[in-house]
Amino acid sequence: MVTCCAKPLNVPAFTFFFALLLSQIDSTLTNEAQSIITVLKADVANQLDLDSAAQVAPTENILIQFWNTDQRLLLARPSFWQQTLDAAGLRSGVPVFRSVGAANGVTLRVLSVPVTTPRGPVGVLQVGINMGLVVAVQRSLAVVLSLVTLGAMIITGLVIWLVTGRALAPISMLTRTAAEITRADDLSRRIPTRGISNDEVGRLVVAFNDTLERLETLFTTQSRFMADVSHELRTPLTVIKGNLSLMRRMKEVDEESLASINEEVDRLTRLVGDLLMLAQAESGRLPLQLGPVELDGLLLDVVQQLQPLAGDRRLVVAEIDEVQLVGDRDRLRQVLLNLVGNAIQHTPSGSKVTLRLSKDEKLARLDVIDTGPGIPADDLPHIFERFYRGERSRKRGPGTGFGLGLSIAYWIVTNHGGSIDVQTREGSGTTFTVNLPLQGPPAAG
Repeated sequence: MVTCCAKPLNVPAFTFFFALLLSQIDSTLTNEAQSIITVLKADVANQLDLDSAAQVAPTENILIQFWNTDQRLLLARPSFWQQTLDAAGLRSGVPVFRSVGAANGVTLRVLSVPVTTPRGPVGVLQVGINMGLVVAVQRSLAVVLSLVTLGAMIITGLVIWLVTGRALAPISMLTRTAAEITRADDLSRRIPTRGISNDEVGRLVVAFNDTLERLETLFTTQSRFMADVSHELRTPLTVIKGNLSLMRRMKEVDEESLASINEEVDRLTRLVGDLLMLAQAESGRLPLQLGPVELDGLLLDVVQQLQPLAGDRRLVVAEIDEVQLVGDRDRLRQVLLNLVGNAIQHTPSGSKVTLRLSKDEKLARLDVIDTGPGIPADDLPHIFERFYRGERSRKRGPGTGFGLGLSIAYWIVTNHGGSIDVQTREGSGTTFTVNLPLQGPPAAG
């Protein structure tokens, strides 16, 4: 007779569960309406046949009403429900789902389906179901979702608080450590790195500790430097002051005192010159004047220059190759003077200092070998530090240095792209080995 073309309405809902439940209810109403329409018939006047209407037996909990075109109720199941299920649905003209509220506070889900025949409209079939259970489920679900959401927010907040607190703990410790260092002037403090992950914060802590270590080394070196400079200046100044005082009491000029003063002034001049050079080198204001250098000829010149200083010690050139490299001639001469002079100073009287100069395809190698007492193991890591002198070298004598020669030599060699190695055995002498690239430092290559 009539085909029901209604489809469940896509009702927005705050949860997928409620939307699915509502869709199931609409499907049930659609199936119920289709089964009823297959039973209903129209008479010759195109009105609802009451005999066919009497055969309608709705499913439990389903409400059925049939309204004719004059909006008169012809069929009601159950019969006591005479109130219109959906007044707006009667005028829709198309199948429609609506949720409506009844007078007794009940919420209904109603499907209104216009019923027609080839002769025209017959009326409107309305099929409804009580939504009390669905509303109760909806409210319960809303409460559950609210509680779950609140619980999730609380848990998320706790997790964020814990994670953030753990992540920021090293930064807080870093801040406290920095403040304590400022108050106590103690650069030896470090932030513990145990348990810190290797992330941005962990790397920040490591970098901060490295900075503290460098600052501690810098301030320690500066303090030792000031103490050593004060010590080095005190001795010649005391000698000069004593000689001047002696000369004031004498009627004639004492040549020996003048010579002593001149010697101490020369020592001070050398000290100031060496300090100035190191300061310029460390500040980058001492560029190397690079050019071709005949290292073998330079070594022979240095040997000839230092021969008078050697006294009864022999300077022996055991091996010498023709070596030409790119470097700063004056600075390399200073390296040779410092190393050979240091070897002479630590070689016993009557012994020899052996020099060897060789090369390979890339490097020139210079060995300076003395037969002195060697370097104690405790002193070996510090020999290139400024003003450092082992216990055996602390007694001053004429011609002794200030502990700057090896520091200067180390800076010159490393800035030529080379290296200085030391091999020593107590009681058996020391060998300083200098390796220099033939093509000069990398920046000049």
